[in-house]
Amino acid sequence: MEKGTLVYTCFTSDFLVEDADPWRQEAWDMIKERSDLHFFMITKRIDRLAACVPADWGAGYENVTLCCTIENQERASYRLPIYREAPIRHKVIICEPLLSAIDLAPYLGDWVEEVVVGGESGYEARPCHYEWVLAIRDQCATHKIDFTFRQTGARFVKEGKLYNINRRFQGAQARRAEINLRF
Repeated sequence: MEKGTLVYTCFTSDFLVEDADPWRQEAWDMIKERSDLHFFMITKRIDRLAACVPADWGAGYENVTLCCTIENQERASYRLPIYREAPIRHKVIICEPLLSAIDLAPYLGDWVEEVVVGGESGYEARPCHYEWVLAIRDQCATHKIDFTFRQTGARFVKEGKLYNINRRFQGAQARRAEINLRF
């Protein structure tokens, strides 16, 4: 891989899942060896971080962005205080799948680089409401934090109307909203 490449790591799993414990150190060794690449990983198991980082982790590797997912207020209230205090250099909050309104305001600050929001995909997808997306965007605007609306999800509610959106159009529909923020 070329220097500077962004490497999406364990995107169909969770890097901190217990099943990865036997091989995770080997992955950390590769990540450290390839400090010229940037590794982007997502977890909903932020409470396992301390047990999963290498001995030389310190404040985190410069070439790692470790994102924390939240899907509702309950998970935000549990995971985000842990995430805020975790020794990670690059932090992104992922509200995906967004399953309810979430008040991120108590947790936002200069420790967050970006917030990404998206609805749930698949045949059994639960609805995502546009007003939830806009409320999170407004919270990010207030705190001057980058915001990305990544996808609508399969069942998207806007102005009280439910839209069933084919998987291949969910990202494009989110981009058409033109609500992303960059500071």
